[in-house]
Amino acid sequence: MSITAKQLAARLGLSEAAVSLALNNKPGVSSATRRRVVETARVLGYDFSRKASPDVRKGTLCFVIYKKSGAVVDDTPFFAALSDGISMGCRRERYDCVIRYLYEDDGIESQVYMLSEAKFAGVILLATEMDEAALKRFSQINMPMVVLDAYFEQLDYNFILINNIQGAYMATEHLIRRRREQPGYLRSAYPISNFDQRADGFYKAIRAHGMSTAKSPVHRLTPSQEGAYEDMKNLLAAGEEPAGCYFADNDNIAFGAILALREAGYRIPEDVAVVGFDDMPACEYFNPPLTTIMVPKLFMGETAAMRLVQLIEGRNSTPLKIEVSTRLIRRKSV
Repeated sequence: MSITAKQLAARLGLSEAAVSLALNNKPGVSSATRRRVVETARVLGYDFSRKASPDVRKGTLCFVIYKKSGAVVDDTPFFAALSDGISMGCRRERYDCVIRYLYEDDGIESQVYMLSEAKFAGVILLATEMDEAALKRFSQINMPMVVLDAYFEQLDYNFILINNIQGAYMATEHLIRRRREQPGYLRSAYPISNFDQRADGFYKAIRAHGMSTAKSPVHRLTPSQEGAYEDMKNLLAAGEEPAGCYFADNDNIAFGAILALREAGYRIPEDVAVVGFDDMPACEYFNPPLTTIMVPKLFMGETAAMRLVQLIEGRNSTPLKIEVSTRLIRRKSV
């Protein structure tokens, strides 16, 4: 009776997935491991006419969600869609996926150390709320890693991110062309790299249309619907005269600001037009439906998973920055 792949894995002290890859001459194991598996299989009488089960998993990827304030990264449809995209990519490549949360206030160094000691094939790190210094702490992780939803020029990692400059530029240009006036900016009070890039796109569009950047009013609002509502409500109560149109750093800021403006008697879009960013599902049902920038969230997550698998399996190890393009969705708020 010939030995099975499962028995062979136990004899060699390898995972069944690694043995399957070696026996089927697939990428994902080293040449030395492949030779050892094949030679041992021949000695022990393995039947090479059988193919290992296609359902055998190659390993486990870890989706790490880093939270600093939690005001931006929360259980919203945006991040749920990213997670769904990652899961789709993992299933396609026959990897399992687990989710881990890391919290800035809970001793990040020890959490990173524990992650580095885990037996994952690779890590996708959601770095939305990270700054460059925080991301550097992950250099000790001795496994392939892809950074999702952030970018820092000084770090030589693999990055998958939104083309924030493009999206903010399109949104601002749309306001200028439709309203024929200088847009204001509903800017996040929380500094993260995505919003910094959106600011670059906003001001680039302002300059491209011959306007002075100093003349665009900027209101710093909390990047949640409730927070933005309270902040905008307080500004209006203090006598702030709103601009005729605004670009908002995200949809939640736009939602909150619109609610406060309507409560104060302003009509949307007749008195004040607003464009958001992210295209959350609620945009379609908001009153009025929100013009916004669509981000292909599922595709971003899937791309992150596919890129990580390339790194794990030794295909194209050169660090890449992949920017996913956005699209303007026209609705009734402009």
